[in-house]
Amino acid sequence: MEEKMNIPLVKVYMDNDIKKAVLEVLDSGWYILHEKTREFEKKFAEFCGVKNAVCVSSGTAGIFLSLLALDIKRGDEVIIPSFSFVSTATPIIEVGAKPVFVDIEKKTYTVDPEKIREAVTKRTKAIMPVHLYGHPANMDPILEMAKENDIYVIEDACQAHGAEYKGKKVGGIGHVACFSFYPSKNMTVCGDGGAVVTNNGEIAETVRKLRDHGRRDKYVFELKGYNLRFNEIQAAIGIKQLEKLPEWNKARRNIARMYNQALEGLVTTPVEEPWAKHVYHVYVIRTKKRDELREFLSRHGISTLVHYPVPIHKQPAITSVLGTQPALKNTEKAAKEVLSIPMYPRLTKREVKYVSDKVTEFFEGCK
Repeated sequence: MEEKMNIPLVKVYMDNDIKKAVLEVLDSGWYILHEKTREFEKKFAEFCGVKNAVCVSSGTAGIFLSLLALDIKRGDEVIIPSFSFVSTATPIIEVGAKPVFVDIEKKTYTVDPEKIREAVTKRTKAIMPVHLYGHPANMDPILEMAKENDIYVIEDACQAHGAEYKGKKVGGIGHVACFSFYPSKNMTVCGDGGAVVTNNGEIAETVRKLRDHGRRDKYVFELKGYNLRFNEIQAAIGIKQLEKLPEWNKARRNIARMYNQALEGLVTTPVEEPWAKHVYHVYVIRTKKRDELREFLSRHGISTLVHYPVPIHKQPAITSVLGTQPALKNTEKAAKEVLSIPMYPRLTKREVKYVSDKVTEFFEGCK
């Protein structure tokens, strides 16, 4: 009888070095926005190839503060894909602007530049491409449109730490970019956390003030700010995780190759464009039998998730504010068919084979 395995969708890496770093912070007496945060910001900026990184409380906070720093407000429009996590859109509404949803490309699930072109108006203040699942969006035509129309490009890079577009790491391509360090990401701070990265020192300084009540120093407040700060424990974990990120991304790409080879012809496997370096935040397959496959894999101890079953433009939180939104054909079709299967750097060959064999077994049973 075959041994049943239990394989989670993701698994956070933890070792004694990380635990030691946390204990050192606890012993230090400094817990918020101190030396470890500054060190992590410097190293993360260097990793992304930009001049500035500002750590904040989450990726969502990063998007919100970036919008404020760019003076995006009521009456403005921000063009985004609907196929993403809801927080790509909600900060736009929070600053009073309007998210304008456009469709995705079929192959990469990232925003379709041609659809962006059709959506640009005089009210468009920014475009926010999402580097979804770890695959970069096609940035050159987006940058071209932004330049033609004098609008900002905000990269939602929350799922794409280390991904590359034409040899350049995401995060340093647009005017500003936002990352998340949530536990499921390619690197984490073992909780909520995020960063805003940019080559523009003025934007970075504004975000730095806004995250900490708008203060210039201890009791001088130049802006109406927020408490969206980062802490030293998160920074200590982030420093250690960042050291291992290139190695982990390499492992993810190797696992993706194994899956691709094993699942070819059974499901639609992820595409990596010639100009892209995919870092597989999640490994997403596609099939019209998605729900049946998911139930089958669950019975065999394999965790899966759907990223995302309800597109943002159809979410009640959005339609209750903006009303019914126009249909997005590729987005809505993908939402019915995509499935994320286990992907994390320490996934073993044996575990990858088990998952692949179970997917194969399911489709053989469908014949």
